[in-house]
Amino acid sequence: MMLGIAAAVLFFISFLINAAEISTNHVFSSGNFMILGLMLLALHVAGVGSAWTTRGRRR
Repeated sequence: MMLGIAAAVLFFISFLINAAEISTNHVFSSGNFMILGLMLLALHVAGVGSAWTTRGRRR
């Protein structure tokens, strides 16, 4: 779930940079934030970082 939230935050930052037409260097461009957001979203959909632990008593 955390990777999905992080992807949404990166997409929002990318939108703000693009909408406000903020001039940034090449490292902090809106395209780079978009690619990082897509990478985190892909990891979230693939199930990376999900906690599938079984807590409780075994019978």
